[in-house]
Amino acid sequence: MSNKVNPETDSDEPAVYQIRIKGHLDPQWADWFDELTIILEDDAETVLTVPVVDQAALHGLLKKLRNLGIPLLSVNRIEPDQTDESVIRP
Repeated sequence: MSNKVNPETDSDEPAVYQIRIKGHLDPQWADWFDELTIILEDDAETVLTVPVVDQAALHGLLKKLRNLGIPLLSVNRIEPDQTDESVIRP
């Protein structure tokens, strides 16, 4: 594993992740997860889009989901040049 710093991915801007979970998460949970966008999909899945400042914050978010007993389907980092649609439906 390399310890080199990548200037394109190691910036002061928070990384944005899309987390897909099974079932529909009620929009009232958005406040509990801070800067979270909730998209309810027709296929009984929910897509959460959230900026995280570092890996510890991402793990904290995933821990909250685990504690709620929500089945995790996928976690994808959104690169700055990606569109939302390319991540939602790879």
